[in-house]
Amino acid sequence: MELQEQFSHITALISKAKESAYHAVNKELVTLYWHVGEYVSQQVEKKTWGKSVVKELSLFIQQSEPNIVGFSPQNIWRMKQFVETYKNLPKLATLSRELSWSQNRLILPLKSSEEQEFYLLFCIKEKWSVRELERQINTSCFERVMLANEKLATLSGVFPKEITNTFKDTYVLELLQLPESHLEKDLRKAIAQNITKFLLEFGRDFAFMGEEYPLQVGSQDFAIDLLFYNRNLNCMVAIELKIEKFKPEHLGQLNFYLEALDRDIRKPHEQPSIGILLCNGKDDIVVEYALNRTISPTLVADYQTKLPSKELLQRKWKEILESLSDNNNKQN
Repeated sequence: MELQEQFSHITALISKAKESAYHAVNKELVTLYWHVGEYVSQQVEKKTWGKSVVKELSLFIQQSEPNIVGFSPQNIWRMKQFVETYKNLPKLATLSRELSWSQNRLILPLKSSEEQEFYLLFCIKEKWSVRELERQINTSCFERVMLANEKLATLSGVFPKEITNTFKDTYVLELLQLPESHLEKDLRKAIAQNITKFLLEFGRDFAFMGEEYPLQVGSQDFAIDLLFYNRNLNCMVAIELKIEKFKPEHLGQLNFYLEALDRDIRKPHEQPSIGILLCNGKDDIVVEYALNRTISPTLVADYQTKLPSKELLQRKWKEILESLSDNNNKQN
């Protein structure tokens, strides 16, 4: 057994070296594309190069370096776009070197530098594959997180300061393949049985502690639908599921669970527990009123079993930005 562990240590070293080598090669490739894009951009700016010259360049590279791929005319123009997008944004230019070219190609067309930075940072932190990144962009992860940040900011007194970019206003659970009509136990079971898929949406800083997590208060037994632990926040996160639209009375049960967790389960070094009420729809004004006097760190979010309307989420985020701008103008 001891010899087996020693062998496993060697294979772990090999895997780590392979990963480091892949990362180094990828970084060099993206840097190469930057330099090519920079040169092409300069030539186009001088008006000495156009579409026909870039096409000739692509053919020249293919003939000179037949084993090198990635220099189609379309990709060369993307290299130019890459440089022109980030040349005045050194932080984003540096972050882009940590991702593959395929990942960068998905992030480049996004509308704002704020959104680009969000996906660059999250892709690095969450270690999203190209496919996972594409899903997050298609499900408007940026807008959903920003909406949650804005709403949590109004409850800053009960939430830890480092909570930014941790939760979402809406969770998209299309990966669970739930039917449109389902019960709470179906939703709970689907999450528990597909925890890897759920953590792709929920976040990889979360560790699953259990389904129907048991609590005993007095002589009575209770159970939290789902209990997680967040490594970054250093606290337990209790999720209560509701397959109906949010009602203010739902909060009472969740607040009770948070009190029981903090009194009986929480360890001395851990932060107070956080609750998420995950509902099948919510009225934001009703939620605001219901949470206005709460002393428990609680978030009300909704879930969708199908891909959300990207346009609707973008419009909601735009409305909040406009509202913030109007408030700032009034204060000035």
